[in-house]
Amino acid sequence: MSYFVGEKEYFKGIGKIRFEGKASRNPLAFKHYNANERVGDKTMAEHLRFSTAYWHSFCADGSDPFGKPTIVFPFDSSDPFAKADAAFEFFTKLGTPFYAFHDVDVFNDIDDGRAYEKRYQEVADGLLARQKASGVKLLWNTSNVFSHPRYMNGAATNPDFNVVARAAVQIKKSLDVNVQLGGLNYVFWGGREGYMSLLNTNMKREQEHLARMLIIARDYARSIGFTGKFLIEPKPMEPTKHQYDYDAATTIGFLRRFGLQDDFSCNIEANHATLAGHTFAHDLLVSSNAGMLGSVDANQGDPQNGWDTDEFPTNLYEITMAMLIILSQGGLGLGGLNFDAKIRRNSTDAEDLFLAHIGGMDAFALGLKIAHKIKEEGFFRDFVDKRYASFDSGDGKRFAEGKMDLVELARIGLDAKITQKSGKQELLNNMFNSYLFDY
Repeated sequence: MSYFVGEKEYFKGIGKIRFEGKASRNPLAFKHYNANERVGDKTMAEHLRFSTAYWHSFCADGSDPFGKPTIVFPFDSSDPFAKADAAFEFFTKLGTPFYAFHDVDVFNDIDDGRAYEKRYQEVADGLLARQKASGVKLLWNTSNVFSHPRYMNGAATNPDFNVVARAAVQIKKSLDVNVQLGGLNYVFWGGREGYMSLLNTNMKREQEHLARMLIIARDYARSIGFTGKFLIEPKPMEPTKHQYDYDAATTIGFLRRFGLQDDFSCNIEANHATLAGHTFAHDLLVSSNAGMLGSVDANQGDPQNGWDTDEFPTNLYEITMAMLIILSQGGLGLGGLNFDAKIRRNSTDAEDLFLAHIGGMDAFALGLKIAHKIKEEGFFRDFVDKRYASFDSGDGKRFAEGKMDLVELARIGLDAKITQKSGKQELLNNMFNSYLFDY
């Protein structure tokens, strides 16, 4: 990755962020993330595939429902090319090899569809030039078909066909741009694809229309040369009362229902999983077990808040669990760890954006090292294998393989000798902590 600075340096006084080791007290240095350090058969960079989110890093201004913007950007936020220069300067100083964006993150939205397409193309050309100059790649892009008032009743699920058609303008052009920029994935997040009240909603019809949009988007993308993965990002609610991509299990069921499982996978966000009442690891594992864990939006929520706080990830326990699941499936393939996270409203110094990413990258690097050690030593794997060993041979194996009917199973049960076997959760918790304490 080449160091990039455009016509103007925006993050003055901050140079390339370097690895200094865990003894370092330099806040603008990595303590655990060493991109070229090998962990098993890959480097950290190859395992982790970090990505910076355009929307939180270069668009979120600290405003909330109770207050005006607090964050003053060092660039003219109305100038998409100045914003792009600042973004690529940030990517290359920090060392994130990928980035992700919504269409209207990289330029201001335009109501007129033709003018929208023209402006998007101009900006895409600028992004491509900066990718070539820096070596940074596009992990994924997507269309923001939820913020504009036209989408207040949904995009693909809108009861007005004209709105559905207008959403297609954005989706089609975003797919064109994805192919131009060499995007590895394309994401659909259904922020308004759900309902506020069942009294005015035809759920069956809306879900069928959503599936139809996904099908024709897939077909178009393949026709123009997109070879990557399509990703659905589950979220239970917010902004709608109930979204159709509620959680990983719901999303996988939806994709299978409409025959989309071969082209689509899940992009799991930690804070979305916890909003759905699950742990981050739960939705990762559900997706992985289905062969549909494609990418991760790395963040965390606040346990005391019931909304999407999008904090940078620092919880080592959760991160280590996540990395265990990712390592167990052989990595994320074309996906990556995208920091869908924002600095706090009162974090207003230019360095705060660097500090936040450094903390998240170090946390995942440490989680990777711990997870690799756990996986290599095999204590937890061996415990779980032993716990289910009765299904590895004899009648248990025949049952698991579908070679036993209910009559035979019940007959065996009449004479089955049952003894209590401890789940040893306390032991496992202590052992897991011991791995964390080693570092």
